[in-house]
Amino acid sequence: MAQQEDVFKKIVAHAKEYGFVFQSSEIYDGLAAVYDYGQNGVELKNNIKRYWWDAMTLLHENIVGIDSAIFMHPTIWKASGHVDAFNDPLIDNRDSKKRYRADVLIEDQIAKYDEKINKEVAKAAKRFGESFDEAMFRQTNPRVLEHAAKREALHTRFSEAMNANDLAELRQIIVDEQIVCPISGTKNWTDVRQFNLMFKTEMGSTADGAMTVYLRPETAQGIFVNYLNVQKTGRMRLPFGIAQIGKAFRNEIVARQFIFRMREFEQMEMQFFVRPGEELKWFAQWKEWRLKWHKALGLGDEKYRYHDHEKLAHYANAATDIEFQMPFGFKEVEGIHSRTNFDLSQHEKFSGKNIKYFDPELNESYVPYVIETSIGVDRMFLSVLCSSYEEQELEGGEKRVVLHLPEALAPVKCAVMPLVRKDGLPEKAREIVNELKFDFATHYDEKDSIGKRYRRQDAIGTPFCITVDHQSLEDNTVTLRERDSMQQARVNISDLHSLIHNRVSLNALLRKLK
Repeated sequence: MAQQEDVFKKIVAHAKEYGFVFQSSEIYDGLAAVYDYGQNGVELKNNIKRYWWDAMTLLHENIVGIDSAIFMHPTIWKASGHVDAFNDPLIDNRDSKKRYRADVLIEDQIAKYDEKINKEVAKAAKRFGESFDEAMFRQTNPRVLEHAAKREALHTRFSEAMNANDLAELRQIIVDEQIVCPISGTKNWTDVRQFNLMFKTEMGSTADGAMTVYLRPETAQGIFVNYLNVQKTGRMRLPFGIAQIGKAFRNEIVARQFIFRMREFEQMEMQFFVRPGEELKWFAQWKEWRLKWHKALGLGDEKYRYHDHEKLAHYANAATDIEFQMPFGFKEVEGIHSRTNFDLSQHEKFSGKNIKYFDPELNESYVPYVIETSIGVDRMFLSVLCSSYEEQELEGGEKRVVLHLPEALAPVKCAVMPLVRKDGLPEKAREIVNELKFDFATHYDEKDSIGKRYRRQDAIGTPFCITVDHQSLEDNTVTLRERDSMQQARVNISDLHSLIHNRVSLNALLRKLK
């Protein structure tokens, strides 16, 4: 685990050094859990968003997109339950004056039991070598069984307390497990209380006439309150979906792990409206289709898994996360939820407006059920970055850091380099750039040795480098170098466009989803 943490630190440092992600307001010592995307980061992020958007809107004729406002009428958040129920259980340590999420402290304690078990297994594996039967050891070793029993008892107790929203029991678990504050090392805890995660602000010109509004904590409600507008103006028939990409805001107390959990983040959400009674069929289909979308990127099928929710939100009748193996463990990148008709019914009740859908086939009106697919852009970005990062030892003791980014997502698709800065080579290279730049993000690079230039492009994940040399002036051929294999081939300048397009276009990626 420690080794993985070191790798993660290197990835965070790499993201800054190569213009992917910066700490927000860094010259003012930063703002916690808020980040800015640099020149390469914004390109990678935009490519991820384009892949999602096109997969939703181009490949499904019954899915359209909208872009709803961040500010919404405050009653919307009353109707959705966010004003009353969008809370985290918080606990303070009286000595360090630090505040923690009670559920996170307990989850970390559960993880400690897992670590103890894994340590026992690792020790035994070392001792017994090839003859080691891990499954048998886990089932029979007294120490492992003892840790597993404690873990299971804690997990059961924790689940019950969370489901019952029992704050006193959460505190009692922390006391019984002798969980200490990581800063002060003491167990001097306050009671657990609820803390609302929504940011509030005022809208209006005078203090008296100002209305309290919220920064949206999710993008879904903007879709729900517009679903009938879209349905009527687009003459849509059930089932149909509405997709949206946008910013959301949560006043996270425990924001950590770089861009994994932030206070200002971006979501890609699609709400799919279906007939009541058909929702679980569509839930199963969307669950399958979303995993296919992730796997098409080629980051490694074994890095994904489904995680079914033990505690369902009050509005859901099924919920699954798609988890990805980050350096700090399997973590949620996307959620697929069957939200029933909760949201639409609530908005109908609170607004006093009829927002039922008229079904011409059944000749009746009803409130549709909803399947939601919701993915964090920033978490997706992090999963792509983490799984692409590699430090390679090359022949002759040389090292290189390379980002094996999916080629369609890479910020820069190709770099054109004159071998030397004279003899008409820069001019020839510029001609190639001017031809390719209309279709591909293309860099021109003439500084330093050719080897250093290759390393720079490897570090930002550029799939192809094109080197212009003296032979290029004679026969219009160049050297095309591939990022992952580092193999080089002599190709005609006239063939460059099609060779690169076949590999880096989003089209090729989308065709895998047919």
